[in-house]
Amino acid sequence: MADRILVTTDDLEHAVRSNAGLEAAGFQTTLASLDEARQAVRREPPPDCLVVTGGLHETGAAQLLTLARDRSISTLGLVEQTEPDAKGVARRLGLTAYLTKPADPAEVTATVRRLVERRRLQQRTGIIGESPAIQEVLVKIEQMAPVSSTVLIEGESGTGKELVARGIHDLSPRRAKPFIAVNCAAIPDTLLESELFGHEKGAFTGAAERRLGRFELADGGTIFLDEVGEMAPATQVKLLRVLEDRTFFRVGGTHPIKVDVRVIAATNKSLKEEVALGRFRDDLFYRLNVLAIYLPPLRERKADIPLLVRRFIAEFATTHDRSFRGITPEALQILVDADWPGNIRQLRNLVESMVVLAPEGEIGAGDIPREIRERGRGLPVRLAGATRDVAGQELAFIFRSLVELKLQVEELRRRLEERPQRVEVIEVGPGSSVAAPLPVEVEGEGEPAGEKEGEVVYRAGMTMADVERAAIEAALRDTKGNRRKAAEVLGIGERTLYRKLKEYAIV
Repeated sequence: MADRILVTTDDLEHAVRSNAGLEAAGFQTTLASLDEARQAVRREPPPDCLVVTGGLHETGAAQLLTLARDRSISTLGLVEQTEPDAKGVARRLGLTAYLTKPADPAEVTATVRRLVERRRLQQRTGIIGESPAIQEVLVKIEQMAPVSSTVLIEGESGTGKELVARGIHDLSPRRAKPFIAVNCAAIPDTLLESELFGHEKGAFTGAAERRLGRFELADGGTIFLDEVGEMAPATQVKLLRVLEDRTFFRVGGTHPIKVDVRVIAATNKSLKEEVALGRFRDDLFYRLNVLAIYLPPLRERKADIPLLVRRFIAEFATTHDRSFRGITPEALQILVDADWPGNIRQLRNLVESMVVLAPEGEIGAGDIPREIRERGRGLPVRLAGATRDVAGQELAFIFRSLVELKLQVEELRRRLEERPQRVEVIEVGPGSSVAAPLPVEVEGEGEPAGEKEGEVVYRAGMTMADVERAAIEAALRDTKGNRRKAAEVLGIGERTLYRKLKEYAIV
């Protein structure tokens, strides 16, 4: 069945041209006024994509786009060339994409096709969001799915790492074969090897019969190793051997077993930090980190929270057979402002509880738990008598931070040492002087070159924080704002970079 595209007729010339191009590309199109489009969006099944050709500043267009967002319909807006802030208009209206007029029908068709394919991918994977960070994740899923390379997914708990892994598998040539998920943190170290590789009868006490491991069960398909950072060192060695040649021995076995399986690993820790702390093998990290995806926490993609909340409300209203009107603007703003340490999992569970308990069939500010309203965090309360080595954890955190800082300082020192420079002594007072670097002179020119675009230059009086900020800004300039590439250039993790951007208020 052809994808259904709804095109508004506010700008009739662009509507007719865009409609003709979409029809020629095989889409099923409908031309409609704003009022007709609102009715079409409410009907079942809804259109797959909405193209708004004009009237974006009218109240009717804003209402139409709100309805489209609530129904998870991709939207493309054609913005006037005279609009001073086209990007701002698109963001305010919640457009999935926009083009500036005059819009080439071929470009409209290509954009619509991309939006439809991206929406289809989101429906298959269950990954919800329109933020640039989530769109980048979806692009990576599309790029990584066709190959068999190992993938490492990093992100905090509750960010949807298993959804990403399943999405990669479902789009891959292995989709008809098994997808086997293993939570390495939930299985005791003494049993994990047997779970992964199986065991022979009599291999240990209680092994009454042969048992196939998860790698054998996943043969031809994909194995997902969740929380791989919790794996014991001895098991890490065995996993490394499997990644090298896809061959292993069952526990107590003497015959090698070869499997054809793709490995996707996930962790809520920074494996680079774990390697620096000596808790994770560096050779295993390099084997796992062939292709990498970073899932940002919910607090870094707040623009997606309204979409997630509305989707969860609709889901649980259907699940619990409740007539539900939605959520008030005040309540939604409270949820957007919250920190969500448990990320999407925490938000989803909270919305379910509010859908069940809200007395008026609509979530209001009073229906949100007090700890969310007052603190915006909803952190779990520690139970009385619970045993927890708080001091030990704080020391471990401080140690990790010091290791990370040491690595960054060494990298910055290496970069500064590699930069050619002359030093002159500047008198600063009687009997005292300081050494300061001079600008690098370009060969053949008499004048100093000065600072080059993207080059970190040290000046007397700069602190390490100043140097670090300058290095980050230079890396962002060199990579044209691509934070993933900037993190690679700096030799730090993306999470570390996000934290530094926030720390130094770098936009």
